Amino acid sequence: MKILEIRAMRGPNYWSIRRHKLVVMRLDLEELEDRPTNQIEGFLDRMKATMPSLYEHRCSEGCEGGFYHRVEEGTWMGHVIEHLALELQTLAGMDTGFGRTRTTGEHGVYNVVFSYIEEESGIYAGKAAVKLAQALIDGTEFDMDATVQKLREIREKVRLGPSTGGLVDEAAKRHIPFIRLNKQSLVQLGYGINQKRIRATIASTTGSIAVEIACDKEETKNLLDQMNIPTPKGRSIYDEEDLQDVIDDIGYPLVIKPLDGNHGRGSTININDWETAVKGLHRAKEISKWVICERFVQGDDYRLLVINYQFVAAAKRTPAAVVGNGTSTIQELIDEVNKDPRRGYGHEKVLTTIKVDNETLRILEKRELTLESVIPAGEMLLLKRTANLSTGGTSTDVTDMVHPYNIFTAERIARVIGLDICGIDIMSTDLSVPMVDNNACVLEVNAAPGFRMHLAPSEGLPRNVSEPVIDMLYPPGKSAHIPIIAVTGTNGKTTTTRLIAHIMKQQGHKVGFTTSDGIYIQNRMLEKGDCTGPKSAEFVLMDPTVDFAVFECARGGILRSGLAFAHCDIGIVTNVTADHLGLKDINDISDMAKVKAIVPESVYPHGYAILNADDDLVYNMKDALTCKVALFSMNEHSERIQEHCKDGGLAGVVENGFITIIKSGWKIRVDKVVNIPLTYAGKAAFMIQNILPAVLAAFTRGVKIEDMRMALGSFSPSATQAPGRLNLFEFKKYQVMVDFAHNPAGLKAVGKFVEKLDNTHKVAILCAAGDRRDEDIIEIGHLAAQTFDVIYLHSGDHLRGRTKDSLIALLKQGIDQANLSRTVHIANNEKEAFATATRRARKGALVFIFSDYVMPTIDMVRTHVEEEANFELTHDDIPNLNE
Repeated sequence: MKILEIRAMRGPNYWSIRRHKLVVMRLDLEELEDRPTNQIEGFLDRMKATMPSLYEHRCSEGCEGGFYHRVEEGTWMGHVIEHLALELQTLAGMDTGFGRTRTTGEHGVYNVVFSYIEEESGIYAGKAAVKLAQALIDGTEFDMDATVQKLREIREKVRLGPSTGGLVDEAAKRHIPFIRLNKQSLVQLGYGINQKRIRATIASTTGSIAVEIACDKEETKNLLDQMNIPTPKGRSIYDEEDLQDVIDDIGYPLVIKPLDGNHGRGSTININDWETAVKGLHRAKEISKWVICERFVQGDDYRLLVINYQFVAAAKRTPAAVVGNGTSTIQELIDEVNKDPRRGYGHEKVLTTIKVDNETLRILEKRELTLESVIPAGEMLLLKRTANLSTGGTSTDVTDMVHPYNIFTAERIARVIGLDICGIDIMSTDLSVPMVDNNACVLEVNAAPGFRMHLAPSEGLPRNVSEPVIDMLYPPGKSAHIPIIAVTGTNGKTTTTRLIAHIMKQQGHKVGFTTSDGIYIQNRMLEKGDCTGPKSAEFVLMDPTVDFAVFECARGGILRSGLAFAHCDIGIVTNVTADHLGLKDINDISDMAKVKAIVPESVYPHGYAILNADDDLVYNMKDALTCKVALFSMNEHSERIQEHCKDGGLAGVVENGFITIIKSGWKIRVDKVVNIPLTYAGKAAFMIQNILPAVLAAFTRGVKIEDMRMALGSFSPSATQAPGRLNLFEFKKYQVMVDFAHNPAGLKAVGKFVEKLDNTHKVAILCAAGDRRDEDIIEIGHLAAQTFDVIYLHSGDHLRGRTKDSLIALLKQGIDQANLSRTVHIANNEKEAFATATRRARKGALVFIFSDYVMPTIDMVRTHVEEEANFELTHDDIPNLNE
């Protein structure tokens, strides 16, 4: 077996609209295509012995043991690997269960699709599943424990921590989108201008001054002292001389901790002698230049959580510990505690496995114990100095027992420091008693307090402390979203996208949009190139200035990783034709329609899918939709349009020379077709098919008709507003036009337009991308021959596995099949073809460049315009000596 390709879906995709997190593995079974599982001796028995938990997989049988039955009957190895990859993740604490395996149409090659929790873990599980399957086939050893542990380690490395994860989960419940901004805990909630950011439990609303104060323990202590809030006696120190001064002042026991540390790192508690104090000093100075030395206060360790200056939860924290039974060694006691099913690796469960580390060994050494020592029955031995859950500590919810005075004090502390998300550590014998009555002290005030102890305490009631944070960031009436319009189809996507963006910009929106030539924020190109994929859309959604997004969504990006967004407000499909077939296992036009249908299927129920009623494949997409539908057609008498509007539907048509909206049977005329620059006075009929969905999109967003009319009148097919879309350049003797038409449907539409032009001689500069099918490239040549008198052929920049000669030969074959005696020239590149064509151009000729890379082509033509203008200017400036 051989993995040919492996990629991860991250949004609505070809395999599932609702399950966004999928691994797609293209797998060649090679000789195993002819060996189903029932022909591999001992395979099922070895699989049962190696992974008995697969019994729970129901598969298509719908009952436990169903998958075993399929293997016994005989199934293909791709299907087996799908189940192995899912179960490996489940065993590593990532319970997930969606999968499907489909043939690609290529002998022995399958797409194995399965869900994941963490992308990197999912990809690793897929690769490991192939190795496991091979081991089961061969009857060789496979280290299951090591593989599962490796998956756990990957999960812990890449996953969001429990606090950040809790906030993201709460946001997701409210359908607030999120984008992870780095590999750690920086996350964007919401889109565009409505975004908020969190880093762990610090929010974009949290003041930087407050965070700095909380990170400086001495400054925090000074502020609290000034406000009569009890803190332990002590101060910051730098060296052993300072340490001696503090000991002389406050005596033992002591706690020494870094001035700007967190999570207990570098802290030493309950110090009772000079030697330990010196060690504690140097340990703290590994974290911070200055350290805090203060009186160690006896009592229980409590954490009070205040969010938006309101008390929300409290927990009692206990360091990792064991209790002696008089017979077991300390190591045996630790092993027994770790058998608790609530304990797991990292943050996978409520409790974390207790690990013996240097800190544990130091504690034992101080008490003259080793891991082989036996402690008396009933004696508790603390194994860590701090009560962090991540080192095996436990937490008990005590929210309901906190005295009102202590709640008042906690909320007051949050205000004093200025933290809207604030964790307050208090040492007290009893939180149900006012702090002033039992000598309780505030030990620390924490920015970015951990939520795990409250979300999943070891004992007591879990508290949804993520909820008040999201309430604070997005109070009632505050949206996390911006309007999103997604445009897909074979032809017209870019023009439709640009026109919608133009209309919305005229409405005062700060528009971000993506096209096949770049990413634009407020009409400024910030990224050049084909930007029709999810990464480019995410770029726009991350921009904090954008309040309206329009995305061109091409097939390639959708197949590569899905859409960048879970939902959009409007989804447009212009058409579906036979382009890019044979790529990524999309082998026929119905497959391509399924790809394009992902966009309308992602529309919110209250949003609109805008579909081409003249295209059967696009029109039929409406049957699977849960959103509203608007149709557009070049024929106002279309039965589909009439039936749709009779039922109160919304449509856009061309009638009596007008772009017209039909709403509930009533006609609303927007403008005459001939008045709209994009149509070249009505000659470019295919441009009307781009205008209709744009106008419908604007109408559903509440744009007034007069505003639409003005926007349509101010949008021209220029190289500035619509690069590569019928861009006309005037020269003294001839005209040059640049267009991105790159498939048979595009060539056919351009041909009809060019036939209506008055140019006396029509010249084409033509190429084709190498990833098209032979028949598509031949048809491009054939269509060009039907329109143009002279054709210059070159191979273009997108060979994609073909040779230059093979591409040109296919184009030439198509031209010859037209049998129209066209003149054909072969050029090395577009620049050479353009130079020759313009040098030979007749007066009144049209040189039409079919560009595969628009911006360089436009730059080339503009340079020619400038050269001609400079030449004329130079000659006009020469004085006539005969005068």
